[in-house]
This record gives sequence, C-alpha cells and structure tokens, in this order.
Amino acid sequence: MPHAQTLTVLIAEDSAVDRLLLSRIVSKQGHQVLLAGNGAEAVALFIEQRPQLVLMDALMPVMDGFEATRQIKALAGEVLVPIIFLTSLEHADALKRALEAGGDDVLIKPYNPLVLAAKITVMDRLRRLQDTVLQQRNLIAQHNSYLLNEQRVAKAVFDRVAHSGCLSAANIQYLQSPYALFNGDLLLAAYTPTGDTHVLLGDFTGHGLPAAIGAMPLAEVFYSMTAKGYGLPEMLREMNAKLKRILPVDMFCCAVLVCVSAQRRIVEVWNGGMPDGYLHARKSGVRTPLASRHLPLGVLKAEAFDDTTEVLPMVSGDHLFLLSDGVIDTSDQQERLFGVEGLQRVFDSNTEPARLIDEVVQALRDFQGRKRDDVSMVHITSQLPQALGMPAIQYSDSGRCSPLDWSASFEFRAPSLQQFNPLPYLLQLLMEVHGLRAQGAVIHAVLAELYANALEHGVLGLDSRLKRDAQGFSRYYQCRDQRLSALTEGFVRVHVRVEPMLNGGRLQLQVEDSGKGFDVSRVLERPLDRGRLSGRGVSLVRQLCPSARWADDGRTACVEFSWEALA
Repeated sequence: MPHAQTLTVLIAEDSAVDRLLLSRIVSKQGHQVLLAGNGAEAVALFIEQRPQLVLMDALMPVMDGFEATRQIKALAGEVLVPIIFLTSLEHADALKRALEAGGDDVLIKPYNPLVLAAKITVMDRLRRLQDTVLQQRNLIAQHNSYLLNEQRVAKAVFDRVAHSGCLSAANIQYLQSPYALFNGDLLLAAYTPTGDTHVLLGDFTGHGLPAAIGAMPLAEVFYSMTAKGYGLPEMLREMNAKLKRILPVDMFCCAVLVCVSAQRRIVEVWNGGMPDGYLHARKSGVRTPLASRHLPLGVLKAEAFDDTTEVLPMVSGDHLFLLSDGVIDTSDQQERLFGVEGLQRVFDSNTEPARLIDEVVQALRDFQGRKRDDVSMVHITSQLPQALGMPAIQYSDSGRCSPLDWSASFEFRAPSLQQFNPLPYLLQLLMEVHGLRAQGAVIHAVLAELYANALEHGVLGLDSRLKRDAQGFSRYYQCRDQRLSALTEGFVRVHVRVEPMLNGGRLQLQVEDSGKGFDVSRVLERPLDRGRLSGRGVSLVRQLCPSARWADDGRTACVEFSWEALA
C-alpha cells in the first residue's frame, strides 16, 4: 500500500507501551509524531504544534479523550483535524461515544499496522478535501463580494441616471420593488420643452444585472430626445433601432411610452408587450384600457417596426395607471395569480386616486402573494402646470458668438412631412441665439402648435371638431395617420428672421401651408379658452404670444418674440 502524504500526527495515550508501539508504527509509515500522556497534554500540544491528525485514547487521567476531542475540535474551527479514537471497548459503544464527542473514526486494540495506515490515508484524504472545499468557498465568497460591490456601484450610477428626470413631480407617484439587486423594470419620466410629460415603463427579459444592461442606452435616448422636443414616434424608432443593434437575440424590452399633455389635454400612448395600462376619467368614471398593440422594443428591424401611437383625451384631474407584469403575475400559496381580476377589484373600491398604488400593494399583501418578477407601478395625474415648460437645455457659452442678424426659410414637402419632425431641429437652431434661450419653452410650444395646425388642418384637411369626445379623438388620429401615409403633395413652409434692435433683438416666425385656409375672423372671435377638447391651437398660440396674427385666409401665421440686451 502506498504511503499517505507526510503528516504531523499527535498520539494521546496514557500507556507508555502503547505510545511507543503506536509511535513506531506511525513513524515507519513516514509521518512525524507528537506524544501526549493525557488529554490536557494533547490539547496543549495541539495549540502549540497544530498537528494534522490525532490518535486519541478514550480513557486517560487528568482529561479523558472525549473532552480533549471536544476542545481540539473547537480550537480547529472550520479546519478538519481528523481524530481517530483508540479503545478496547466494544466497537459499537466506542463508535457512538466517539462520534458524540466529535471523533471521526475508531481503532480497536490490539492495533493492526495495515488497518491504521489505511485509516490515516482515508482521514488525510478527507482533510485535504475539506481544505479544498474551504479554499473554493473562500474564493467564491471573495468573488461574490467583488461582484456585489461592482453591482452596487453600477446600481448607484444607474439609479442616478434613471431618476434624473421628473419622477419626483407632485403629480407622479410610483413604486418599484426589484426581484433582484438590479431591477429589470425601467421607469423614466421627463418634461418636454413645452411642459408635456414623457413617461417610459419598460420590462427587460430576465432579472438582475443582465436585464438592466439595455437600460442605460434606453435612458440616454429617452432623456436626450425628450429634452430636444422629439415626439413619441421618433423616440420609439431610435429606441428600437438601438436595442436591436446592441442586445442579443434572446433579449428585448416590453415597454409602454406615454406623453401626458396638460396643455393639449391629451395622452398619447404606445404599448409594446406590457400589461394593459388604464386611463381613468375623473368626471365620467370611465376606465379605458391601454392595451398592447405592438411587439416589444428590440425585436423588429427598423423597416418592420410600427411606431403608431394612440391618442386619447385626458383633462385636468384624469389619471393614468401603468404597471409591469410582476403585479398581476404575483401568486399565492396555491399558485393562483393575483391577475387582472384582482387589480380590477382594487380599481372598483378605490375612492382616492392618490392612494391607488398603496391600495394595490395592500391587496397584494392580503393576497399573501409571492413575487415572480420585478414589480413596478406608476400613477400620473393630469394637471395644468404652474408655468409652461421646464428649464430648457442648459448652455454654457458666453453668448458673444450668438448669430444676431440672419434669416432662413424651410419648405417641408410630402416625403419629409410623412416621416420627419422638424421641430427639434428648428428649436436647436433658434436656441443658438443667446437672447432667446430664456423663452425656449414658449417658443417651442408656439412653433409646435403652428406646425401641427399647418400640417393637420392645412395640408391634411382634418376638422378639429372631430375631437369633441373620446371616440372622436380616436377617429381624428386614425384619419390623420391614413391621410399622412397617403400624402403625395402639399407643403409646410417655415420662415425665420432674427434681427438686432437697439434694446436687444427680435425673432419673427412665419408658418404657411398649402391647405384651403379657414375663417380667421370667426376663430379669433372665440374666447381664448372655453375648456374645449378641440379647436384650442389658435387659442393657445394667442395666450402664449399676444403678437400672433393670421393672413392669407388662415394659411399663414406670424408670431414675434423679442428680448432685451444684457446690461
């Protein structure tokens, strides 16, 4: 039989003859030997020399082998120090008492050298296996600690990016409860330059860090394009293209993207693979589901992607509820799902919209639910902003390079009108004028209304009176999409003139279209705002820009903005 690896073996035996016999047997097997005459000496030698294996007599003076074993095992801690009991007792009784004390094996007197060698080899193999397990466990723990630290840092950065928008606004409430350290759900909110609110709730496939990989580029597109004034279709196309390009084929992002416009009294929605959201009308009590009508982001190539949105009326006091599937997929102890039915029961019993999320959470607790996925909810109430728009994009230049005397004209024809939104480009051009930057939100709002009127009522010939109710909204925007996709002729022209003045400067904007025009005098006779859902464009422009005027039977609109020179 081959010798075991050389070990330091402690022999604790009160009989000098047995000590000598065992010492010779163990030494001949190639091991180093330490000798103790009782349990107390054995414990002292273990503390001093740290042997790798112990041969322990059961019955000894001062301290017996059972107590000595308990103390040595406690001193060894997690390290396996095999202890083989030496006894002349009956085998079954010896084994029982030895195992209770912490021993690992028993050798019955008289000693057989071959049996002892075999037991030492087996115990050494177990000891080395234990050492390997402990080393691997420590490496795993160290690696896990390193990964957790990396995830905490990444999560801190991600949270700052994800929450850099307007989620703290008074009319927005939300809850996110991650299934893992990283939330696979993504919730973003930001103001547009005109004061509208964009909200994105997304759900990436999977959980944890892999599920959050796509969140950073998605947040980057969301915030940058919202700040520049892009609409939902342009944002959706860019988000889908970016995720399709960077994500593996088995990953995608279910998402619902909404634009809540208190000024225009609408909500625009795109839902790709998320559970139904709900629009609650305060006055009528009608609850309209916002169903998924599209595939998730990152699935389709650009040419197959559908960016069609749904537009519904949403007046002040109406509220919007969006959720991830972690809510309805929560299951109880019998594996029954909370489901849409559970959510509807909460809706039916809710009397205070501000408490809706809390009541859903309480219902999930009462359901004794077990989460299967990340849980996210967001509740948005439409309310007129105190002032139009949020601060525009910040610029750090001195203004000395600002263009002060120039003009430009643009004509957008049918192919461009079908797929290009010129407003962000025009706004960026105007914001190069240092004196206009403080009015960026109002300029954007006025230009957006003038362009929308020119396109929809002028070029496309749509009648805004269709938007008198929710069904009319749906018909209006369906007709808009149909006419726009079939458009072959027509134009919208934008003329810009910036000129210096003694006390500052002036911006003149002129928007004209190829439509049939409208009865300007009749429209201007209306009060500025009577709470209508339709026909509010001219009224809003007049409120924001008192110098607005219309000519050429309404086909041309002219507005002016001025600024004072800095002292």
